[in-house]
Amino acid sequence: MPKMWADAMLADAITRGLAAPPADNSVVAFAPPSVLQRRTATWSTVKVETTEVVRHEPFSYEFTARRHLLIASERVDRYDGETLVDGLPRSHLRAWRRKMTFVPAGCRFFGWQKPRALSRGAHLYIDPRSSLLQADLRFADIQFRPRLFFFDADLWETVAKLKAQVAHADRSQNAYVEALSIALAYELMRVNESVLPSVSPARGGLPEWQQKKLIQYIEERLAEDVSLSSLAELVHLSPYHFSRAFKQSFGMPPHRYLTDRRIERAKNLLAERKRSVTEIGLDVGYCETSSFTSAFRKLTGETPTDYRRRVA
Repeated sequence: MPKMWADAMLADAITRGLAAPPADNSVVAFAPPSVLQRRTATWSTVKVETTEVVRHEPFSYEFTARRHLLIASERVDRYDGETLVDGLPRSHLRAWRRKMTFVPAGCRFFGWQKPRALSRGAHLYIDPRSSLLQADLRFADIQFRPRLFFFDADLWETVAKLKAQVAHADRSQNAYVEALSIALAYELMRVNESVLPSVSPARGGLPEWQQKKLIQYIEERLAEDVSLSSLAELVHLSPYHFSRAFKQSFGMPPHRYLTDRRIERAKNLLAERKRSVTEIGLDVGYCETSSFTSAFRKLTGETPTDYRRRVA
């Protein structure tokens, strides 16, 4: 989907009042906002926001502010989309786990996606001019560089500790949060001084046109027995090379992708409550209700019937 489409989607949403950013532009603005659930706790140096996408629909997001933004994504999985940070190439990565993105104050962060799975994570908004970080660190004077989809174990652990405080934020936790905020600043400074990884497209993956062709082919045949050989033939590759290229592009093997798509389709049908569990299983390619239930439980942790009750 081209950038022009994404910009138009965001502009339209703002016009309709769906994505007007907060007055202080202090958090990432999503369009439409109903796609996301947030829970926020604010301290003197850092605002921590837990995020969870709750709707399977396209959305866009945007952020520019005087605070640094650190995003910790537990898992993101999208059919299509792009992510942009000022100073870095666009990324069309479709799936990632345990990755972070750092957006320095003043930089624009923008993107859109059509989610394949519901993602969750945390947004941390760090005030570089906080007195807590100025005396010894002179944090506001540091020229931070943007980073997209990186991982650092120590930084991730500090973020996890701050995220845990959102559930029980109160004054008694202030000293602990201040200590974590200082640790977070030190970790960001350390990461900033490390060598930036070269940003280049992943090698060995499928071209975008082949990915779109495969997505359409699979979506139209979720009820059928889609073989590896038929998918490989569609893009003129041997099954062996196709399997490797597919995993490189989608973050999982073809069989897992097909199963995930069937279960996501099943979730939508279960929520509509128009068909029985058996009928839905047949609609997404399972001849036996038992095999459908087993696959559904393996991916979601609950049976189709339990899922239907929960979303009712």
